[in-house]
Amino acid sequence: MTTVLTPASPLTAADRCDRCGAQAYLRVVLLSGGELLFCAHHGRKFEPELKKIAAEIQDETERLTSAPGSTADEER
Repeated sequence: MTTVLTPASPLTAADRCDRCGAQAYLRVVLLSGGELLFCAHHGRKFEPELKKIAAEIQDETERLTSAPGSTADEER
């Protein structure tokens, strides 16, 4: 999944996948101006199609494998 590093607000537990309702870890900003939220599973499943219509993709799936309470900066 392509990650765009923009100053977007982080996704929270309140952000839900538009496909299944699970916690969202991807925000896709569409070229048309809207946005879609996806869990990691559906983000991977629809990745080829999303890349065609996305202005940017915010990918936070690394949070699924990081230790609780740690951040990417602490791990480096």
